[in-house]
Amino acid sequence: MTRIALGLAVLFASAGLAAADPADGIWQTQVDDGSYAHVTLAPCGGAVCGTISRTFNTSGEYQSPNIGRQIVIDMVPNGDGTYDGQVWRPSNDKIYRGKMALNGDRLQLQGCVLGGAVCASQTWARIQ
Repeated sequence: MTRIALGLAVLFASAGLAAADPADGIWQTQVDDGSYAHVTLAPCGGAVCGTISRTFNTSGEYQSPNIGRQIVIDMVPNGDGTYDGQVWRPSNDKIYRGKMALNGDRLQLQGCVLGGAVCASQTWARIQ
């Protein structure tokens, strides 16, 4: 009986460690080259990753070949609402050194090259 109680205590304690990251959820990107997407952010190891779940253009929702592709890659939380990792830009199929900053229902993403000398950014809105 003691083993069962100890096992349950360990199980519940470890479940508490797997708390959701504040960035987890569904986010809408800004328009890039005429299209935008819904991106689902979720835990991936000790980081946060984002996968394209829906895509839209001026005609409405469409089935992009990018659905299911990872766009936010291994964003590691810094503990202050900022993250460091990588981002993929579908319009040119390039991966950049990335940063994220969470501010309420807005998520600022930045992709940089040349050691951070040249950067582009987008602000995403939380949908869910």
